[in-house]
Amino acid sequence: MIQPKNFVATVLSWQAAHGRHQLPWQHPATPYRVLVSEIMLQQTQVATVIPYFERWMARFPTLTRLAEASEDEVMSLWQGLGYYSRARNLRKAAKYLVQENHGEFPRELSDIQSIPGVGRYTAGAIKSFAYDEYGPIVDGNVRRLFCRLFGVEGVPNTSKVDKQLWALAERYTPTENNRRFAQGLLDLGATLCTARNPNCQQCPFAEHCVALRTDMVDQLPTPKPKKVIPQRIGHFLWIQKQTDIYLEKRPAHGIWASLWSLPELTEAPFNATLKGQFQHTFSHYKLDAKIWTVNEPPTHELREATAEQWVSLDSLSDIGLPAPIRKYIEHQKA
Repeated sequence: MIQPKNFVATVLSWQAAHGRHQLPWQHPATPYRVLVSEIMLQQTQVATVIPYFERWMARFPTLTRLAEASEDEVMSLWQGLGYYSRARNLRKAAKYLVQENHGEFPRELSDIQSIPGVGRYTAGAIKSFAYDEYGPIVDGNVRRLFCRLFGVEGVPNTSKVDKQLWALAERYTPTENNRRFAQGLLDLGATLCTARNPNCQQCPFAEHCVALRTDMVDQLPTPKPKKVIPQRIGHFLWIQKQTDIYLEKRPAHGIWASLWSLPELTEAPFNATLKGQFQHTFSHYKLDAKIWTVNEPPTHELREATAEQWVSLDSLSDIGLPAPIRKYIEHQKA
């Protein structure tokens, strides 16, 4: 097994020559900018995040500005990025830091992790990238790299495997040059040790890699057991008066929480005309959405909603809408 000192030296050398150095959140790498980027990057590709990050920082350049923003303002800027709880967590984190910590980020790992929405990985990323100090990280890229390099078998995210990977991260993370080291780990996973067709020939750890030596690159990390994704029918209402459309704000829990949407029913309405339909796949089910035309908002069939309003079809950019709902409405306007 490669020694930590040699591992760190290899990561730093490779990152200097081949790593990513011009990501927008790297310049400057303030705690706030790192927090925003890391939350956005959860389950989302870098190329997708960059324009969202730039628009976010233009609108909310500081913690205070974000803490003062309304939920609708935050959600409208996040729309299309998915996993909307991340946006609510960012706003919640900003309000917490402004109200409880005078708008300042803590410096210790345990204190950073006490920020709402900040877990072990994000805390380590803030410590590494913003402070250039010891902050172990294990995300999808690092998990894949470590599973192959050290021959860690078992489904990732299970307690046993997770414990092993974090123990490796703690052992191999240095106490200096942490910004470059953490970026190097992420870059190795993102550009060489990829999920499909990894470039093992160019990997600086090829001679140490257990998976490569045992011909298990395609088997590690151990795949999760496949599960059948159920399908659910959703019934939505299209209620229009001239150029205005009726929308309701969804509850602060569940799918599309706190976003504005076409009203949803638990079943198809009576005396309604089917206007159209669309399909959308979530992480845990497929939605077969049917859009029904009615003349007036119903009084009792609707699921819980927190607010309602008539919105001009030309003003939809000012509010947060789920991406598939927005796409459907925009298609109707065309």
